[in-house]
Amino acid sequence: MLEVIVLAAGRGTRMRSSLPKVLHALASKPMIHHVLDTARALEASRIHVVVGHGAELVSSAIAADDVTTYVQSEQLGTGHAALAAAPHCQLESTVIVLFGDVPLLSSATLSRVIKAAESGPVLLAASVKDPHGYGRVIRDSNGAFERVVEQKDANVEELSVCEVNTGVLAAKSQNLKSWLARVTNDNAQGEYYLPDVLGLAVSDGHSVEVVVTDDEVETQGVNDRIQLEALERSLQIRQAEALMARGVYLSDKSRFDLRGELDCAEDVSIDVNVLIEGHVSIARGAAIEANCVLKDCTIGEGAIVRAFSHIEGATVGPDCQIGPYARLRPGAELSAKAKVGNFVEVKNSHFGEGAKANHLAYVGDAEIGAGSNIGAGTITCNYDGVNKHRTELGENVFIGSNSTLVAPLSVEDNGFVAAGSTVTSPVGESELAVGRAKQRNIKGWKRPEKSKK
Repeated sequence: MLEVIVLAAGRGTRMRSSLPKVLHALASKPMIHHVLDTARALEASRIHVVVGHGAELVSSAIAADDVTTYVQSEQLGTGHAALAAAPHCQLESTVIVLFGDVPLLSSATLSRVIKAAESGPVLLAASVKDPHGYGRVIRDSNGAFERVVEQKDANVEELSVCEVNTGVLAAKSQNLKSWLARVTNDNAQGEYYLPDVLGLAVSDGHSVEVVVTDDEVETQGVNDRIQLEALERSLQIRQAEALMARGVYLSDKSRFDLRGELDCAEDVSIDVNVLIEGHVSIARGAAIEANCVLKDCTIGEGAIVRAFSHIEGATVGPDCQIGPYARLRPGAELSAKAKVGNFVEVKNSHFGEGAKANHLAYVGDAEIGAGSNIGAGTITCNYDGVNKHRTELGENVFIGSNSTLVAPLSVEDNGFVAAGSTVTSPVGESELAVGRAKQRNIKGWKRPEKSKK
């Protein structure tokens, strides 16, 4: 049985923020949520989170049936923090200790650590080019683990070591509890260091295995906003490269942001500065032009989303054309070959096959039949100040430019609304509705003149 302890009690003073460090977002998701998702991917039976600074806020943000939180009232080091949770782990469990501000450790790497822990305590180390600031992993003349030395406690020879401690370790619960209880704070910082349990393990006759990763990105922690931004860029590049490996064309991987989950088929084209949020699906052959935002939406095969469009909570069918500068709001659903053009907003409405609103229109709470055309400047007046009402257009309906459709309203198949009309009554099949004020031409009218100063 596997149990996970996540240390998330630190204040994060270098973040310069009232928000607890582990709640700062990476790809629009709090760092600690990345860690919890990884713990779940490892199929942990229980997740123990040690909180401290902002304990109530962090506990509320991570509340779940499989998560239990423990408060570290004083921040006396990582060993002291782990001791807050370890006594609550089952004796027969394997326990792995993770950190709430190290969000990108992969389940593949951690699985190696867990497997090795079946035969004894394990430390995850990283081979890095610049070890400054990290605790060094010290081995004996035979290459076996000896101890971890923190930067401030290391001598010149030890400082030259490029194999560093990630802080992640795993051991049998019963042993871990015993070693944590024996850790002292006899060091330059006066803190109880978690890695000291491994030195105790060695002194007790245990052989400590070191699992090494050469992936410097996944082991990086976050202490300030500069490091957070650097990790964000690293994550986005990795996600972009993974998409390209699956057959997606990205114009510039450094100008693409995925802040959620993207299910993307082959031969999809995505131009620069596209932002993906939530859960998005893009079918084969679709094209997303520059500077678009897609959130919780589905884009059909061969559809084109032109530049500067914003799509949220909508379904775009195959071969549709959207934008530029279009906005599809939640509940918008477009059937095949529908068109929503520039400066058109659609909310909670269905467009039938081939229906179109090419420019400068608002369509809300409406059913637009196949082949219907909505002219420029048209609006559906769906809100009476209290309730929303629907507009229903049949097939092949034509709505002339600058028309106002006051819901609830229906226009049956082949109905025609003359430009500039305000329509408040139903329009029958093949009828023409004209709802204009009568025009008057006044002879002899004089244009107003500016008053003389």
